[in-house]
Amino acid sequence: MKAAVIREYGSNDVVEIAEVDRPEPGVGEVLVKVHAAGVNPIDWKICRGAGKRMGMTLPIHLGEELVGSIEKLGADVESFRQGEAVFGMVRTGAFAEYAVAKASNLVRVPDTIDVLRAAALPLAGSTAWQALFDEAVLSVGQRLLITNSSGGVGSLAVQFAKAKGAHVTAVASGRNEEFVRALGADEFIDYTIRPFEDAARDVDIVLDTMGGETFERAFKTLKRGGFMITVVAFPNDEAARYGVSVKRSFTVPSARNLASIAELVEAGKVVAHVDTVLPLAKIRQALALSEASRTRGKIVLTLTD
Repeated sequence: MKAAVIREYGSNDVVEIAEVDRPEPGVGEVLVKVHAAGVNPIDWKICRGAGKRMGMTLPIHLGEELVGSIEKLGADVESFRQGEAVFGMVRTGAFAEYAVAKASNLVRVPDTIDVLRAAALPLAGSTAWQALFDEAVLSVGQRLLITNSSGGVGSLAVQFAKAKGAHVTAVASGRNEEFVRALGADEFIDYTIRPFEDAARDVDIVLDTMGGETFERAFKTLKRGGFMITVVAFPNDEAARYGVSVKRSFTVPSARNLASIAELVEAGKVVAHVDTVLPLAKIRQALALSEASRTRGKIVLTLTD
C-alpha cells in the first residue's frame, strides 16, 4: 500500500510516498481503509524534528487523523462491524491507504457529515474542545479571545464557544473577517491594522493557537484572575506579572469528545470548513500550505478516487 513516510528529519522534501506493507490490527484495534485524512501543523513539525522529541523512531509514517471504513477487526473488538464508516485519531500513519487505530479512539461517522468534513474534525476539533472545556472550563457568558480564529482549530473553537453561549472576540487578518463573523464571532480584530492587545481588554479566557510573540502579547487582554490556555506555547512565569493563570493543553484522543462534536455538527451548530483538498501524492504541497498558516479551516488529503 502507499503511505507518506519520512526516513530522516528535514524540510518537507524529506517526505516520500512509499510502498509499505499493510498493517494488521492487534487486540482492541481495527484496520481502517482510509478515505481522507486531515493535515495539521504537527505533521510538518514532526518532519522538522519534533518526531524525535516525541519519542518516535524513524522511519515515521505521517498523519494523525482520518476518516474511512473498517476493513478488519482485531481481537476483542465488539463495538464496530466490518464496513462501518468511522473517524478519529491515530498516533501515526493516517496518510496511507490503510491505517491501524484503537477502536476506543474511533466514532461512527453520522450520515449528515460528508467525508471531507469528517476528516477535518478529529484532531483540530479535539484540540479546541479539550482546551476550551476540559482545561479552561469555558461557561455561558464568559468572554473568550481566540488568537487565530480562521485556522483549523480556531474556526472550530469559535463555533464551539458560541454553542456554549460564550462571547467570542476573534483575531485574524482582515481578509478573513467575513469568514470568521459567519462562524458566529461577536467581535473581530484585524491584527494587521492594530495590535490586538490594544483592542481587547478584560477577557476571561484566551485560547492561544499561535505561540511566540502572540502568546506573550495576549496576556495583556486578560482581566485579573483570567486564564490563558495555549495549545502550542510552553508557559513561563509571565502569567504572574499580570495576575492571571496559564496552562498548556495537550490533545489526546477522545471518542467522547468527538461524539459530542459530532452531535453539534448534526444539530447544525458546527460546520467544519475545508480550505484545500489534495490527493496523497501532493503531501509536500499540503504540508507547505499548513506551514504557511494562511488557510481558512483545514487542509485535507484524499486517499480514494
